[in-house]
Amino acid sequence: MNPIRFHNTLSSEIEEFIPIDGKNVKMYVCGITPYDKCHLGHGRCYVVFDIIRRYLEYYGYNVEYIQNFTDIDDKIINKSKEQNLGFKEISEKYTNDFFENCKKLNIKSANKYPRVTEHIPEIIATIKLLIEKEFAYAVDGDVYFAVNKFKDYGKLSKRNTQDLLVGARIAPGEKKKNPLDFALWKSSKPDEPSWDSPWGKGRPGWHIECSSMSLHEIGRETLDIHGGGQDLIFPHHENEIAQSEAATGKPFSKYWLHNGFVTINKEKMSKSLGNFFALQDIFQKYDPMVVRLFLISQHYKAPLDFSDQKLDQAKNNWERIYRSKELAGNLLQTAREGALSVLYKNLADEFITNFKESMNNDFNTSEAMAALHGLVNQLYSYEKDKSNELTKSAIEYTLKKLEELAGVLGLVFPQKQSVNEKAMTMAFERETARKNKDYVKADELRKKIDNMGYIVEDTSKGPRLKHKISG
Repeated sequence: MNPIRFHNTLSSEIEEFIPIDGKNVKMYVCGITPYDKCHLGHGRCYVVFDIIRRYLEYYGYNVEYIQNFTDIDDKIINKSKEQNLGFKEISEKYTNDFFENCKKLNIKSANKYPRVTEHIPEIIATIKLLIEKEFAYAVDGDVYFAVNKFKDYGKLSKRNTQDLLVGARIAPGEKKKNPLDFALWKSSKPDEPSWDSPWGKGRPGWHIECSSMSLHEIGRETLDIHGGGQDLIFPHHENEIAQSEAATGKPFSKYWLHNGFVTINKEKMSKSLGNFFALQDIFQKYDPMVVRLFLISQHYKAPLDFSDQKLDQAKNNWERIYRSKELAGNLLQTAREGALSVLYKNLADEFITNFKESMNNDFNTSEAMAALHGLVNQLYSYEKDKSNELTKSAIEYTLKKLEELAGVLGLVFPQKQSVNEKAMTMAFERETARKNKDYVKADELRKKIDNMGYIVEDTSKGPRLKHKISG
């Protein structure tokens, strides 16, 4: 296969992917702060990196995938006060919500899910090292990273420290020396959760956690891939680079990947703007595979504008995809035995090649989907194919390749369900009514069948029932 090439945020260039350790890939993706329901923006991020991981594994790499939880944070503390619950109860509640949504979207589990509260000793050790190396300083129980000590600050986001200083200020209560300095350790307030440290009781700042946890969990100073949403480039990932490389003297990550936003009327979807859609609410109307298909319909770096119309289109596409598998199953019952034709093998293999080329080109899922649809169209064409070369082997080979690509994209075909006998009886009654030109009765029966969760399909061999999908 051709090499995988993708856009590295650090260099702003398309680069060939060459892991540090041969076929072994260390990949870290910033996880959620569990203080509220997961929304579609979260869904996009974790579906994107799930597919990147799946494709790397399909390509032949061994991927160790780490994703953290920021289970202590101002937002969690505020929510615990609002609901009169402990911060652990809040974080656990929304962590479980995250896992439920991931399961529905068929996102593979990470190898590890480190949590901040489980890595306080490692975080404290990193902060102590930064102080020893004079990249950080303590003031009255708080510890700050001294940005002016790290000469490469801004290299990820392409920002200049002098430009950042324009308009920057030190907020009331902060004790840092420079407006750009950021907190590594926050002294605790009387009503907040806290941990003992050399600087007094407190809790970690946001940025330090990922540096400490990734270094601890991966077991080496440099990651192969660090990922997250575009909103994390600055300041979060910029600060991660500064503190990690100041501590180790090594690059923090060789490659940086960032997915684009989900937008509503071209405006970023976010909780702070109040324009977000919770995944669990969307799943009430649309099958999770429809949502997943929508989330990969655009290149991962491009904005993805949300609308019911686009989800409806994804629903139609998904129905056509999985119906092609059902069709193949029906065709196999009557297809003749015989060897796999070179013609049909080459047709299917060409789509596989196109898929790989698309994914090797910066994980272009929108183009990769075209290859998958090509296999779907090939299966549909078999229904009217009278060629002697169309054998069971040809149908099985095409179906196998479709399932292969669907698996890389994380699409799960519905399990075949038995048809309700009552619904089937009504379908034949409707067929009789149609033949007798009793269209009123036929329409009533169709509506009843629809309410039972089926679509009636009229064929030359009689009525056929199909299970409806959500949406």
